[in-house]
Amino acid sequence: MEIFQTQLSKTRKAHYSPAVLHGDILYVSGQLSIDPVTMKLPNGGVREHTQQALKNLQAVLDLSNAKKENIIMCRVYTPNVEFWDEIDDEYAKFFGEHKPARVVVPTSTLHFGCLVEIEAQVAMR
Repeated sequence: MEIFQTQLSKTRKAHYSPAVLHGDILYVSGQLSIDPVTMKLPNGGVREHTQQALKNLQAVLDLSNAKKENIIMCRVYTPNVEFWDEIDDEYAKFFGEHKPARVVVPTSTLHFGCLVEIEAQVAMR
């Protein structure tokens, strides 16, 4: 296995890796809708939260030299299923023509008050 750590994940006490490569699959841990440097939530609502979570996902992809076009599957967590349409709109803007498999999971409150968390599996070859 190859472990990918960000500068922030190296210094935080949370026991996880932002991404782990095993075989030909990169497993990207859930990316919350919070700025990882300032630890502030985005201004606005679920659209801005979705954009931030996708920005965080892209940062981990960049770190591991992965491409969003090779994402096989995403899991999107949100505390309110009524956010579905807005999340889907921003998700579609991010992915364009690429349509990975996906599940949207309604949850209870997410950490830090985030409205979106996205995890992914990526084909590396």
